[in-house]
Amino acid sequence: ETKAQEYRKEHDSIGEKMVPKEAYYGVQSLRAAENFSITGLKMHPEFINSFAQIKKAAAITNYEVGRLDKKRTDAIVQACDEIISGKFHDQFIVDPIQGGAGTSLNMNANEVIANRAIEILGGEKGDYSIVNPNDHVNCGQSTNDVFPSCGKLTTLKLLYKAQAELERLYEALMKKSEEFNKVIKMGRTQLQDAVPIRLGQEFHAYASAIRRDIKRFENAKEEIRCLNLGGTAIGTGLNADVQYFLSLIHISEPTRLALIS
Repeated sequence: ETKAQEYRKEHDSIGEKMVPKEAYYGVQSLRAAENFSITGLKMHPEFINSFAQIKKAAAITNYEVGRLDKKRTDAIVQACDEIISGKFHDQFIVDPIQGGAGTSLNMNANEVIANRAIEILGGEKGDYSIVNPNDHVNCGQSTNDVFPSCGKLTTLKLLYKAQAELERLYEALMKKSEEFNKVIKMGRTQLQDAVPIRLGQEFHAYASAIRRDIKRFENAKEEIRCLNLGGTAIGTGLNADVQYFLSLIHISEPTRLALIS
């Protein structure tokens, strides 16, 4: 027999909603998944990991500045580490395209991390008196600084991977330019035969185009190393500790990315 689905009751500013009892997401994630059922796709795994890295860094920083106690901090950090390792990604249920400038995904992350932290501390999922998605996981943050920071962090990580493959392509094209250097062929302009060219020269041109793209990647990486953390809702740092910018240190070290504030 199929076991009947059990639910827990949660509420938000709109009202009450029944959430699957075993789910790590909460009422705001579920409501967003229903409201923004647009593409049917899931969030990129690296984007989810970036959220967890930022939430982990925020928790450590909030502990260091006295805004979060040790017990909650340790539980949040463990929950984030588990997400970074690949666990609970199926609990990120909101659509990649959503209203509210990423608020739905931010709350999805807050709820998953909070409920896992609650579980770690021996509580029942949904008992936000133990760990609250807003007051504890999202402490000192806003969607408006977390979401763009996650976007930049994810883009940086993916750029490094893409750039490594471009380097391989560049080397392969350069080898072919040498291999084909003695092959003479007809160059073409306007879809017609024009003047002779060595096939190696053509492949060298391809390699040069790739090298130019690698340089563009480098320029892009420099532009997005600066994260928005600490700005909170509108860039003024409202409700964040004055030392909150130190959270960047806790992101830079594990990610090995030269991030700045």
